[in-house]
Amino acid sequence: MDAATLEIFGLIAGAITSMGFLPQIYKGYKTKKMIDVSYFMPIVLAIGMTMWLMYGIFLGAFAIIIANAFGVFCCLCLISMKKIYS
Repeated sequence: MDAATLEIFGLIAGAITSMGFLPQIYKGYKTKKMIDVSYFMPIVLAIGMTMWLMYGIFLGAFAIIIANAFGVFCCLCLISMKKIYS
């Protein structure tokens, strides 16, 4: 696989995994209820994804940077929504 194809593959993989956050964010926004969401899960994920983000920055790996920046943003949204709606 050449570098461009590999980068596209990474971007697609990041997009697919990052989309997993969207249903929870949408449901929380619509219902204004976050009882089923713990603080632990998004905090741990945010820490791990921040570390992956830093790793991607050091490598200059665009796909890793984009996927994990979006993931951290989603985790912060969930944490904020949990705080606001609880």
